[in-house]
Amino acid sequence: MTKTDTRDVASTVSQIKELEEAGCEIIRCAVPDIEAAKALADIKKQISIPLVADIHFHYQIALEALRSGVDCLRLNPGNIRDSRKVQTIVRETKARGVPIRIGVNFGSLPPVGGIGTTRGQSRHKDGVNLLPKTAQKEEYSVVDHMVETGLWEIGILEDLDFDLIKISLKAFDIDTTIKAYRRMAQLVPYPMHIGITEAGTTKSGSIRSAIGLSL
Repeated sequence: MTKTDTRDVASTVSQIKELEEAGCEIIRCAVPDIEAAKALADIKKQISIPLVADIHFHYQIALEALRSGVDCLRLNPGNIRDSRKVQTIVRETKARGVPIRIGVNFGSLPPVGGIGTTRGQSRHKDGVNLLPKTAQKEEYSVVDHMVETGLWEIGILEDLDFDLIKISLKAFDIDTTIKAYRRMAQLVPYPMHIGITEAGTTKSGSIRSAIGLSL
């Protein structure tokens, strides 16, 4: 993933070309607003590898990124929680043959009991931080909530006969991440994009990511 401001086309293209030379085969850019989504069109023209748009918060940004010709969208079901808006995005991606990565992230999960609801809540009051990492008997856990969040969006895509799906379930601790991936792998046939989120600084993050990816 690029570290530049996507709206800065020259800097973003320069970084992508450096990554291409190092052997990178696919690149993802953060898309926090419409301006960044529009910039993707100029970026796409100047690079040689597939471009993934990491969509933040609003479905219109995803639609603009598609108009810019991106090769894949990353949607966060914790950020875009209105099923009608997700359906609008899916219809456009389906028309273009563009895949979607459903990117579940512990840091932006929907409220407990509120998957697919649109009313905003403070993370300190949404119940997520009170969930145990793993369930004891019938107890609902963070892993359960991550998997259920992913399944909610998978269901929307499948109802529209869309199967160009990949999925990620990232937490900042290795154990939760691995258990979420293993649980989801038993439930769906789609490929997994694996990784650790908020892994840390260069040294600690590299170690954490290496362990998580290898397991």
